[in-house]
Amino acid sequence: MAGRVGLTAQRLVGAGAELADELGFERVTLSELARRFDVKVASLYSHVKNSHELKTRIALLSLEEMADRAADAVAGRSGKDALAAYAGVFRDYARQHPGRYASTQFPLDTETALASAGVRHARMTRAILRGYHLVETEQTHAVRLLGSLFHGYVSLENAGGFSHSAPDSQESWERVVDALDSLLRNWPPS
Repeated sequence: MAGRVGLTAQRLVGAGAELADELGFERVTLSELARRFDVKVASLYSHVKNSHELKTRIALLSLEEMADRAADAVAGRSGKDALAAYAGVFRDYARQHPGRYASTQFPLDTETALASAGVRHARMTRAILRGYHLVETEQTHAVRLLGSLFHGYVSLENAGGFSHSAPDSQESWERVVDALDSLLRNWPPS
């Protein structure tokens, strides 16, 4: 892609997300992006301020993509079906887009985080938890548990952490979702 023609913030963020999947999110820089478009780094500054802003925008894009997938996956489902569908979105997205998935862990400032699709994720998780009859005061603990477990599992799996032992990671994943379902149905009283 030679020249500056057609450069927009949206195209740059999309290309940055592709770079993240190809090279790893930590390796996305304005220099790398400029090489992709065959332009000088200075040409990008009218569209993004710096690498931090680029990475923030990639994170926001990725959170939005995951939220859209999750909304489709859990629509019309409840209980374990909704939980398994929601969990599957994390795992599938991380496998298909490892760099974008990594970007979802990029630290956002409070204002940006509150305006991001991360809020949609929290609302969907709470909707799933209402199907388990968790009282609102307990939902935050369960939201944190689910997010930590999903992220931890898919991060370890993507890093090859489960590839050298039996049973395969799919079987373990199914058992983890079963265990979470059981835990949520029997959530300990506070």
